[in-house]
Amino acid sequence: MVTRAALLLLGLGVCSCRAEIAPPTLNISLDDDPEVRWVPLTEIFDADFLKKAAAEVIDSTVPKWVHQAVKPIVVALDKYIPQPYAGEIRGLAEHFGGSLSDIIILNFAYEVSAFCTSIIAQDKKGHLYHGRNLDYPHSVLRNLTVNLVFLKNGEVAYRGTSFAGYIGLWTGQSPNKFTVSGDQRGSEHWWNWWKNLVSAFLFRRSPVSWLVRQTLEEAEDFQDAVMRLSKIPIITGVYYIVGGVRAGEGAVITRDRTGPADIWPLDPVNGEWYRVETNFDHWRPPPARDHRREAANIALNATGQDHINIETLYQVLSLFPVCNGITVYTTTMSAASDTYSTLVRPKGCRPT
Repeated sequence: MVTRAALLLLGLGVCSCRAEIAPPTLNISLDDDPEVRWVPLTEIFDADFLKKAAAEVIDSTVPKWVHQAVKPIVVALDKYIPQPYAGEIRGLAEHFGGSLSDIIILNFAYEVSAFCTSIIAQDKKGHLYHGRNLDYPHSVLRNLTVNLVFLKNGEVAYRGTSFAGYIGLWTGQSPNKFTVSGDQRGSEHWWNWWKNLVSAFLFRRSPVSWLVRQTLEEAEDFQDAVMRLSKIPIITGVYYIVGGVRAGEGAVITRDRTGPADIWPLDPVNGEWYRVETNFDHWRPPPARDHRREAANIALNATGQDHINIETLYQVLSLFPVCNGITVYTTTMSAASDTYSTLVRPKGCRPT
């Protein structure tokens, strides 16, 4: 098992970030009308706080012209946004007293800058483990992080981690079926990204986080999830990392808007028992300033397939710079054992 001393010898930064806290957990009933599904948020989050937090995210992320661009969407919401998401957005605006346009903008603001690290790994017994750090340059999101349990007919349909007021999912698990995380692909200039986003409404393409949620709700198994995440049109490029319940069921899907650019499966028979995805195509070197992939690879090799499990995967995700100053939360999960844990990093991670 990899130790602190071994990591220091390998030149990896051990981070001081053990003040993690578990976010609140909310049950969201898919049997309720979309307009009232998110009412449970009002039991935990103050409406004024949420409006101020939303304004902070919007003002620091969204160009002013986008406010004008979404006006036609507000007027004809159901024309541009499919159900149940149109109803859920309308309900959030009603229950928290925000404008409909602000709720729409807020939901798409979170699609802009999800800098992440996702890892899928298989141990010697064929058990699969999936972990992710979600990085955003908005510290307020640490106070908005929430675990969500989506219920259908009183049973858990799927679960995930999100932010209050955001209906999409970047991280989730369908129990005994599969796990999924999404990482932003590349670094498109934000002004081009927003143009693509607004124009995509005309083609009714899905935001990347909505496709995660749709897949968690509808896919029957790992193979079905991979097919859906690979082929359904989306508004921008992304990486979908998927883990199943059987040996070998793990893959990184590199997405273009209309289909897969690459599918990178686990290959444990040939010694490739893990995959690390950050925000750059795996077949190309990352930028010289970004050492997350390198650090994670070194730590996983030091850990070894004999010793990989939920705890050691969490340790890898806790290393600097895999975990860094803008890391909001870390999730570890395993669909086969129905294990799902998210911890918020109140101050991110910095090397000691």
